[in-house]
Amino acid sequence: MKLSQFKFKLPEEQVALHPTFHRDECRLMVVHRKSGRIEMTKKDDEGNDLTDEKGNPVYLDFRNILDYFDEDDTFIFNDTKVFPARLYGTKEKTDAKIEVFLLRELNPDLRLWDVLVEPARKIRIGNKLFFEDDGPMVAEVIDNTTSRGRTLRFLYDCPHDEFKRELFALGEAPLPRYIVDKREAVPEDMENFQTIYAKNEGAVTAPASGLHFSRELLKRMEIRGINFSYITLHCGLGCFDPIEVEDLTKHKMSSEQMFVSKEACEIVNKTKKNGHRVCAVGVSTARATETAVGTDGYLKEFEGWTNKFIFPPYEFGMANALIANFYHPESTMMMIQCSFGGYDLVYEGYKKALKNGYMFGCYGDAMLILDD
Repeated sequence: MKLSQFKFKLPEEQVALHPTFHRDECRLMVVHRKSGRIEMTKKDDEGNDLTDEKGNPVYLDFRNILDYFDEDDTFIFNDTKVFPARLYGTKEKTDAKIEVFLLRELNPDLRLWDVLVEPARKIRIGNKLFFEDDGPMVAEVIDNTTSRGRTLRFLYDCPHDEFKRELFALGEAPLPRYIVDKREAVPEDMENFQTIYAKNEGAVTAPASGLHFSRELLKRMEIRGINFSYITLHCGLGCFDPIEVEDLTKHKMSSEQMFVSKEACEIVNKTKKNGHRVCAVGVSTARATETAVGTDGYLKEFEGWTNKFIFPPYEFGMANALIANFYHPESTMMMIQCSFGGYDLVYEGYKKALKNGYMFGCYGDAMLILDD
């Protein structure tokens, strides 16, 4: 397929800049990929669309997801944990304000970090960056990695745990650029931009579809007898990289670290063997499970890196249900979604979402795609 096939006009007012008041209150669209049916509204006992007292449709919300799953089905969650990766410092001598985006720690002993800087043209090897007016946190640029990429050595002499605690205290939630260009991050974003089951630190953006799960919803799923399986894929910024080629076969994804445990495999494979539904929560989970699935259709233990890029046409070997958000035009996330649900059907869902005021982006609404 071609990049231009994923282009559409997204109104600015339909990009969610804030989460819903409660995590599980966003709208839910349900797409049935075999029948081609798309559900948006709640129904009465006779199957008619419900309306409110003003005659407006009553839309499905994320809590209705329970209506589509049964006992012994399994949800696969990505339990990566977002850290406060966006810092602001000043350049020595000039006091120019510099944004430093932490990507990953390269060497804990030497305090080396792989980062992005903005504006990059001002930052050269040997420059020092200060992160507090009178504080001890200082970093030196020791290498250029890409046009915006740098390697920083933090000059902070203390135990590593204390260093990380002090470093992260200076940071803020790494909200996507399309949000921070419209509003500043606030302390509450560090909680809102984190799944409630986040465990393994290493992500610089949230697995957004997991943000919709509240503790109450997970408890109701547990009572119903639904299984939970946890894998880890440390979400990087590669999903936001613009695709610069029309021919999608020529696009290269950035690599992300991932882990699939024996326990996760056992839960998922038992579910699949017994003919129950396996739901991947989010496109990061879908990429991870497709990386680790064997030719026999069962999940295998995995520890390493993946740069798997999924776009239509693609035959999924693992999950038979997918939860995703509504994404920006020409995004790799939308391409995974279209691969799972079928390009024409998912695109039709997007047209309905645009027409009916659904919200897009990491804080936006959700789509459930089922294999029926």
